[in-house]
Amino acid sequence: MESKKRKELMEWLICILIALIIVAIIKAFIGFPTVVSGASMDSTLKDGQRLWVSRIGIEINKYPKKNDIITFEAPAEKAITKVNADLNNPVAIYNENGKGFFEKLISAISLFGETSYIKRVIGLPGDHVEIKDNSVYVNGQKLEENYLDPGTITTSKNGCFTDVVVPDGYVYVLGDHRDVSGDSRLFGCIPIDKIEGKAVFRFWPLNKWGSVK
Repeated sequence: MESKKRKELMEWLICILIALIIVAIIKAFIGFPTVVSGASMDSTLKDGQRLWVSRIGIEINKYPKKNDIITFEAPAEKAITKVNADLNNPVAIYNENGKGFFEKLISAISLFGETSYIKRVIGLPGDHVEIKDNSVYVNGQKLEENYLDPGTITTSKNGCFTDVVVPDGYVYVLGDHRDVSGDSRLFGCIPIDKIEGKAVFRFWPLNKWGSVK
């Protein structure tokens, strides 16, 4: 009887392990659900809305496209001060050695993992991004940002990274609600290996069901 119980327990443990591995594979290569938290992407995405984030395009193409809405691991420094900013290397700071083995394992199998940000891609490697005259300029051309609420202006928010060339391996991101968004203006460009995926579909609330643009 005792042997039978041990066998049943072992079978359950094996089933749980297999399930966790499947979840990790789906998250790593296919996608995962997420919940919008905060107002940084108004008017496009509202607090509490639920999205499907796809990893397929990121895995295939390496880089997202301009105007894609992406999720990425939040930087360790939410705002880099002028004293600490390296304008010759305008990149976000991450604590690469901050995670232990079990933290990495939990992140891999969790649907929600570490704290994530959701923003819009504005600049790709080599692009010259400028925030000036209450607007965004990329390679000298003013962006026509039809996805923003009418009357929206883009200021520096006293950030250090408002006139940068995006380094290789990085992207420059902004939130659609420019007044409240903490983004590349404050923390710099995001490394592509911190990008989790592209927001492609909104499944809640039901009256907003459809693709994310």
